[in-house]
Amino acid sequence: MDLSTMTLEQKIGQMFICGFHSLVPDDQIKKLIQEHHLGGVIYFRRNIGDPEQVANLSASLQKLSADQGNLPLWIAIDQEGGMVARIDHKRVSRIPGNMALGATGNPDYSYEVSRVSAEELLQLGINMNFAPCLDVNNNARNPVIGVRSFGEDPERVAEHGVAVIKAFQEKGLSAAAKHFPGHGDTNVDSHMGLATVEHDLDRLQQVELKPFIEAIRAGVDVIMTAHVIFPAIEPERIPATLSRSVLTGLLREDLAYDSIIVTDCLEMHAIAKFFGIGEGAVKAIEAGADVVLVSHTLNDQIEAIEAIKHAVRTGRISEKTIDAAVTRILALKNKRLAGLKTSDAPAPAVFVERHEKPEVDRLLKEISLKSVTLVKDRGQLPLQAEAPVLVIWPELRSETQVDEPWTEFVTLGDALSSHLEQVQEIVVSAEPDEQEIERALSAAAGFSQVVLVTYTAGSALPEGQRLLAEKLMEQKHDKLVAASTRNPYDLNEIPSMPAYLCCYENTPYFMEALASVLAGKSKAEGKLPVSLDLQGAH
Repeated sequence: MDLSTMTLEQKIGQMFICGFHSLVPDDQIKKLIQEHHLGGVIYFRRNIGDPEQVANLSASLQKLSADQGNLPLWIAIDQEGGMVARIDHKRVSRIPGNMALGATGNPDYSYEVSRVSAEELLQLGINMNFAPCLDVNNNARNPVIGVRSFGEDPERVAEHGVAVIKAFQEKGLSAAAKHFPGHGDTNVDSHMGLATVEHDLDRLQQVELKPFIEAIRAGVDVIMTAHVIFPAIEPERIPATLSRSVLTGLLREDLAYDSIIVTDCLEMHAIAKFFGIGEGAVKAIEAGADVVLVSHTLNDQIEAIEAIKHAVRTGRISEKTIDAAVTRILALKNKRLAGLKTSDAPAPAVFVERHEKPEVDRLLKEISLKSVTLVKDRGQLPLQAEAPVLVIWPELRSETQVDEPWTEFVTLGDALSSHLEQVQEIVVSAEPDEQEIERALSAAAGFSQVVLVTYTAGSALPEGQRLLAEKLMEQKHDKLVAASTRNPYDLNEIPSMPAYLCCYENTPYFMEALASVLAGKSKAEGKLPVSLDLQGAH
């Protein structure tokens, strides 16, 4: 299929990536592929079972597309690593998140784990990863980026990001750098509202844009837009996704980017609530986007597709604009998907248990030890082997698109028990109420050694965790250690804590590494990739 033989409907269909809600092709995705010539799909946890199921799903979707005479599908996913990973299965490697990799100070680690991830995703039939996140996280109150960033230094973010891009694309997996022109210095989650970055253009060039400039030089296949307002670039109060000044003026013309621009999901409130899905899709294409992402709802997906058709038929969008986007889409699909075999046969059962991948296992253990960061210690470490230890573990009991609990996990108490004989653990909510706090404090009163694990998914340590920490400090334990297992900024809320370590994620490798450090068996080798307010932390 080439541009000259495609109908308008076929062209517009190629400009959409959409999601659906099942482990097999359902009526929603069949309708989009068969009636609307869909260009790509996106997987979430709702689509993921075991590796064989995912491989079969991918093959079935590609066959559906081929049977309609359509182009091969992009099959995309947000498999960023760490705390944002849609594939949650013990036979798929648990790749570290970006901030943990940033804490190692070694972009080679980012390259190596990204090669592992790319190989596994391709075996599942996934050919595009909406990663790496190139946002420079220099706002401690950022509720949505945080550990998804490599850190606050734009040069380090660029080095790690380019390493990921090269690793993915050398294997044949399209990388998608996000969220252009930068979502790091915001304090609003664009899933929920409109954020603004107020900096002038000089500052944007020095910080936010630098990783994207390097990604373009590295030949990144795709750049995803941010639903964030940038007054220095766009005088109207509209997010970058809908701004011609940002997408065409800055990205296409000034930065000479000539590959695919994809929007972040238009169902996010920053677009849906303020502009509407259909109008948002039209404005995004007018701004210079090639591909529109609508992740969840069939009515929204069809509304967006029909809105683009109507805009072309009424002359609001010229067919030349559509053709230019589809030309770029065809070029990338020919480059990455030309050899794709479409059948409903399952992929080989190449996925094995963790202990059967010793080289990957060694790499992930090494990275976790190189990531764990000791921020402060007033004589609290290591823990005494002969004295009992209480671990207070925060359990994640709610789920968002950037905060998904793992079905298989190792608590710090589990991990520490392999090093110390007398370990007890009490589990509280990540947002503990007064009753949970009192229960934890009552338990802690009988221990000379206490390790408080903190977990923050949003912009600040939950108030219940902060209160628990303050009251633990009043109990005057011989050894009191706090360890953050996501957001390193937790120390800003509890600056008097006598010892503080950062892990950046609560995945098993990192809990095992943290336990080894606490027990004095290993040294914490990580370096903070962001700044903390340490004035009161001495």
